[in-house]
Amino acid sequence: MISDPKLPFASDSTSIGELKSPAPTSIPVVSAQAPVPVSVSRPSPSVARLWLRRIGVLLFVFLCATLGVMLMILPWRPEWSDNPLLLPYPALRAVVASGFARGLSTGLGVLNVWIGFWEAIQYREEE
Repeated sequence: MISDPKLPFASDSTSIGELKSPAPTSIPVVSAQAPVPVSVSRPSPSVARLWLRRIGVLLFVFLCATLGVMLMILPWRPEWSDNPLLLPYPALRAVVASGFARGLSTGLGVLNVWIGFWEAIQYREEE
Protein backbone atom coordinates (compact mmCIF):
# COMPACT_ATOMS: atom_id res chain seq x y z
CA MET A 1 0.00 0.00 0.00
CA ILE A 2 1.06 3.56 -0.62
CA SER A 3 0.92 5.58 2.54
CA ASP A 4 1.38 9.00 0.92
CA PRO A 5 -0.14 9.56 -2.56
CA LYS A 6 2.50 12.20 -3.36
CA LEU A 7 5.34 9.69 -3.15
CA PRO A 8 6.08 7.60 -6.22
CA PHE A 9 7.06 4.49 -4.25
CA ALA A 10 5.39 2.70 -1.40
CA SER A 11 6.94 2.89 2.02
CA ASP A 12 6.01 -0.71 2.69
CA SER A 13 9.22 -2.73 2.39
CA THR A 14 7.45 -6.04 1.83
CA SER A 15 5.83 -5.15 -1.50
CA ILE A 16 8.44 -3.11 -3.36
CA GLY A 17 11.57 -2.97 -1.26
CA GLU A 18 13.37 -0.19 0.48
CA LEU A 19 14.91 2.56 -1.50
CA LYS A 20 18.64 2.93 -1.05
CA SER A 21 20.38 6.25 -1.10
CA PRO A 22 23.01 6.65 -3.80
CA ALA A 23 26.60 5.99 -2.82
CA PRO A 24 28.59 9.11 -2.06
CA THR A 25 30.77 10.16 -4.95
CA SER A 26 34.27 11.47 -4.55
CA ILE A 27 35.20 14.70 -6.28
CA PRO A 28 38.54 14.45 -8.11
CA VAL A 29 41.22 16.81 -6.91
CA VAL A 30 42.65 19.02 -9.63
CA SER A 31 46.22 20.17 -9.25
CA ALA A 32 47.09 23.78 -9.94
CA GLN A 33 49.45 23.16 -12.85
CA ALA A 34 49.41 25.08 -16.10
CA PRO A 35 47.88 23.14 -18.97
CA VAL A 36 50.35 21.82 -21.51
CA PRO A 37 49.47 22.82 -25.07
CA VAL A 38 49.08 19.83 -27.32
CA SER A 39 49.47 20.20 -31.04
CA VAL A 40 46.92 18.17 -32.91
CA SER A 41 47.73 17.35 -36.49
CA ARG A 42 45.00 16.07 -38.74
CA PRO A 43 45.86 13.06 -40.79
CA SER A 44 45.64 13.79 -44.48
CA PRO A 45 42.65 12.16 -46.16
CA SER A 46 43.39 9.24 -48.38
CA VAL A 47 43.20 9.59 -52.13
CA ALA A 48 40.15 7.32 -52.30
CA ARG A 49 38.23 9.38 -49.72
CA LEU A 50 39.16 12.57 -51.54
CA TRP A 51 37.87 11.27 -54.88
CA LEU A 52 34.72 9.86 -53.28
CA ARG A 53 34.00 13.28 -51.80
CA ARG A 54 34.65 14.99 -55.14
CA ILE A 55 32.35 12.57 -56.96
CA GLY A 56 29.69 12.98 -54.27
CA VAL A 57 29.73 16.77 -54.59
CA LEU A 58 29.69 16.52 -58.37
CA LEU A 59 26.69 14.18 -58.33
CA PHE A 60 24.87 16.41 -55.84
CA VAL A 61 25.44 19.50 -57.98
CA PHE A 62 24.35 17.63 -61.11
CA LEU A 63 21.20 16.32 -59.41
CA CYS A 64 20.26 19.73 -58.01
CA ALA A 65 20.87 21.49 -61.32
CA THR A 66 18.93 18.92 -63.35
CA LEU A 67 15.97 18.84 -60.98
CA GLY A 68 15.96 22.63 -60.73
CA VAL A 69 15.96 23.15 -64.49
CA MET A 70 13.16 20.61 -64.88
CA LEU A 71 11.12 22.39 -62.19
CA MET A 72 11.67 25.71 -63.96
CA ILE A 73 10.75 24.54 -67.45
CA LEU A 74 8.09 21.84 -67.05
CA PRO A 75 5.31 23.96 -65.46
CA TRP A 76 5.18 26.18 -68.53
CA ARG A 77 4.90 23.28 -70.99
CA PRO A 78 1.49 21.96 -72.14
CA GLU A 79 2.28 18.52 -70.67
CA TRP A 80 2.05 20.03 -67.21
CA SER A 81 -1.70 20.62 -67.29
CA ASP A 82 -2.65 18.08 -70.01
CA ASN A 83 -1.29 15.25 -67.92
CA PRO A 84 -3.22 11.96 -68.34
CA LEU A 85 -2.92 11.39 -64.59
CA LEU A 86 -4.92 14.57 -63.94
CA LEU A 87 -7.74 13.95 -66.43
CA PRO A 88 -10.03 12.19 -63.91
CA TYR A 89 -9.60 15.07 -61.43
CA PRO A 90 -10.67 18.38 -63.02
CA ALA A 91 -10.41 20.36 -59.77
CA LEU A 92 -6.82 19.22 -59.19
CA ARG A 93 -6.04 19.92 -62.82
CA ALA A 94 -7.28 23.51 -62.41
CA VAL A 95 -5.09 23.97 -59.32
CA VAL A 96 -2.00 22.55 -61.03
CA ALA A 97 -2.62 24.69 -64.12
CA SER A 98 -2.94 27.88 -62.05
CA GLY A 99 -0.25 30.50 -62.19
CA PHE A 100 0.41 30.11 -58.47
CA ALA A 101 1.32 26.42 -58.75
CA ARG A 102 3.45 27.08 -61.80
CA GLY A 103 5.23 29.97 -60.11
CA LEU A 104 5.75 27.93 -56.96
CA SER A 105 7.31 25.12 -58.95
CA THR A 106 9.53 27.56 -60.85
CA GLY A 107 10.64 29.17 -57.60
CA LEU A 108 11.54 25.80 -56.14
CA GLY A 109 13.50 25.07 -59.30
CA VAL A 110 15.47 28.30 -58.98
CA LEU A 111 16.14 27.52 -55.34
CA ASN A 112 17.30 24.02 -56.24
CA VAL A 113 19.71 25.31 -58.89
CA TRP A 114 21.01 27.89 -56.42
CA ILE A 115 21.65 25.24 -53.75
CA GLY A 116 23.50 23.04 -56.23
CA PHE A 117 25.79 25.77 -57.47
CA TRP A 118 26.31 27.11 -53.95
CA GLU A 119 27.61 23.69 -52.90
CA ALA A 120 29.93 23.69 -55.92
CA ILE A 121 31.29 27.13 -55.06
CA GLN A 122 31.72 26.34 -51.35
CA TYR A 123 33.53 23.04 -51.93
CA ARG A 124 36.97 23.06 -50.35
CA GLU A 125 39.39 20.19 -50.17
CA GLU A 126 40.88 19.50 -46.78
CA GLU A 127 44.62 20.02 -46.71
